[in-house]
Amino acid sequence: MRYKITLSYNGANYHGWQKQPNAVTVQEVLDNSLSMLLKEKIDSLGAGRTDTGVHAEFFCAHFDCKNKIQDLDKLVVKLNSFLPNDISIFSIEETSEDFNARFSAKSRTYKYYLHTRKDVFLYQRSWYFPYKLDFLIMNQGCEILKQTKDFQSFCKAGADNKTTICDLKEAFFSQDRHKIIFTVKADRFLRNMVRALVGTLTDLGSKKISLEQFYEIINTKNRCKAGQSAPACGLYLVDIEY
Repeated sequence: MRYKITLSYNGANYHGWQKQPNAVTVQEVLDNSLSMLLKEKIDSLGAGRTDTGVHAEFFCAHFDCKNKIQDLDKLVVKLNSFLPNDISIFSIEETSEDFNARFSAKSRTYKYYLHTRKDVFLYQRSWYFPYKLDFLIMNQGCEILKQTKDFQSFCKAGADNKTTICDLKEAFFSQDRHKIIFTVKADRFLRNMVRALVGTLTDLGSKKISLEQFYEIINTKNRCKAGQSAPACGLYLVDIEY
């Protein structure tokens, strides 16, 4: 039997989603709890990898189980009682055998949060950026990104991607008083891509680079030419469409 599980997690205490040797990950903690409750070894597959410290307001995974689970709602309650407070299960439902949490996804949406005024309630949940930003030019940069296909300039060096082509469907900045939100939606994302985009767009917004230089960064297809990676604490996976 195959099951789809939806959840959220605060990634501050984890080395991302995917299991790693000698590091605590969300997948490891979830699989250990499921294995204990279902009394068989469970190996889940997530919708994608998130980097160390990155959060997920909405995440999806699937797992296979030898026996049919009789009461899924009860399992959700039990699982939440076993899991630490920074991982929360929303639902578990039976799904078709051909459903794949990673490869069945049509799009993913991330939000990146910055704040321009020191805010104790956003500490380690958003990037403190106390410098003036030009939102008009940053959103002009976003329009350029929506016309871009190859995002090699924003991919972590050495990443094992078969292609650096992505279909960017949405990209824009919005502001709520001293809070700034970057929203980006695409069919797929490269490793470290969103954080590299934010780092480069804030260079554009703070006038460290011009729009012409932003074009050049994209066209060079060289990660070294783009801006720094924004801190992981401000990045949230917020939606996955299937």
